Amino acid sequence: MSATGGVTTYPLVLMNAPPLAPRRSPVRRRALAALLVAGLATLVVQCTASHPVPALGPPPAELHAERVAFPSSSGATIRGWFTRGRPGAGAVLLLHGIGASRLDMADRARFLAAAGYSVLLIDFRGHGESSDARPTYGALESQDARAALGFLRAATPGERVGVIGISMGGAAALLGPAPLAVDALVLESVYPSIDAAVRDRLHAWLGPLGDAIFPGAMSWLFPRDGVTPRQLRPIDRIGRLTAPVFVLTGTADPYTPLSEARALFERAPEPKEFWAVARAAHEDLHAFTPVEYEERVGAFLARHLRAGLRAVARDLARGAPR
Repeated sequence: MSATGGVTTYPLVLMNAPPLAPRRSPVRRRALAALLVAGLATLVVQCTASHPVPALGPPPAELHAERVAFPSSSGATIRGWFTRGRPGAGAVLLLHGIGASRLDMADRARFLAAAGYSVLLIDFRGHGESSDARPTYGALESQDARAALGFLRAATPGERVGVIGISMGGAAALLGPAPLAVDALVLESVYPSIDAAVRDRLHAWLGPLGDAIFPGAMSWLFPRDGVTPRQLRPIDRIGRLTAPVFVLTGTADPYTPLSEARALFERAPEPKEFWAVARAAHEDLHAFTPVEYEERVGAFLARHLRAGLRAVARDLARGAPR
């Protein structure tokens, strides 16, 4: 699922300070209530709002992309950009996180297009220019991802297809009737279960208070559009993958801790790879370390999407991917 920002909190009692006098208890209660309201307000903003925008403008000129639109069984009209690459070079579908849009995937699209791949960038339901809707953290978005994969396969017949999914986008690639049937899958900062995702965020924002309000927050969030927490467990679905998978995470990610990312990776079948990006939080891993990202992810995709070693060697000699 993908989220940014947080709530700044201040300690109510300093270490070794004397206890608050009874006459101060109303102040303390008001402070606790303010923290609770702030935490729930942040949860509303980050996890329940849709994020459509009036227009994203034209695609970046260097992509030479065209605007596309197609229906999804989620009920949404999915909009995106498609750029056609070199025949035989492979195709890649880019799936953004919650609160983002295809614009957030543009830098990945640039390096992939430079390497000759065909690339499809979409906006999930309730995001970017696609139909307004409440996000379901990957559940109904999995139908959007399936529709996008169908569009990309029809537009690039015979090409091997890979997916890069970030947070909610990675969850969408795993959820639904079965994981997406692709030839390579890159999962970045993907939560193992929605329970863990909500608990981790509340704890990061509010500490022990977040732990205390977790049960109430889950009851308030679900069910949502018919979706329950049991349907939002990528860790239970990753074992059904039929494609090579590359799992990426930040070592300083408070929303998807390293232990949770490793647990997700352990459930994946071979062949699989893991990269813990040193010092990265729950953020754009490509923007955090673009050169190393393009080297590692580019090499993974080339191994599994390119028809032969000659094509890989040619692209590496040209310096793309870097």
